[in-house]
Amino acid sequence: MEVRAVAKYVRVQPRKVRIIADEIRGKSAPHAASLLRYHTSKGAKMLRKVLVSAMANAEENNGMNQANLYVAGITVDEGPRLKRMQARAMGRGNRIVKKTSHITVVVEEREPTPAIKPHGTKPKVRPKFAAPKKKDQAPTVKATAPVEEAPAEVTETVTEATAEVETPAAETQVEETATEATESKEND
Repeated sequence: MEVRAVAKYVRVQPRKVRIIADEIRGKSAPHAASLLRYHTSKGAKMLRKVLVSAMANAEENNGMNQANLYVAGITVDEGPRLKRMQARAMGRGNRIVKKTSHITVVVEEREPTPAIKPHGTKPKVRPKFAAPKKKDQAPTVKATAPVEEAPAEVTETVTEATAEVETPAAETQVEETATEATESKEND
């Protein structure tokens, strides 16, 4: 069953609306409405209003699902012309013709078809990498003691061991530099 919507006396040139109408004829109605939404011309704005009105008529009056509608036909006829004059030099005048349009959109319901994906649209499988394990981490120990006591004991032993190791090395460097300084003074 076809459902139509008509807009008459629209102040847009019919030739300009026909160009846009050719782009959406035969497409699904929701897709055509989304295409017209981002079109920059005035004719696209008016054509979208008529298309949305036809979709609403189909849903409200006939109980059709908007997702199953498609644009069966669009006709853009010429309406009456508004003739105006523009003043020119030396008392002359030029005629300006402002054209109007009658836009008719027909939508029909078709059976929903499963979407066919084009070749090569399968999502790529990305490898999942595990987080790298750190070698310097202390092993986690499950203990019945409170959590606060266990790390405190471990850190104390580590700091004591590092303090003992660093002290002799520092003293030997100081002694070596002191002996070198005294030797250089004796040689002078």
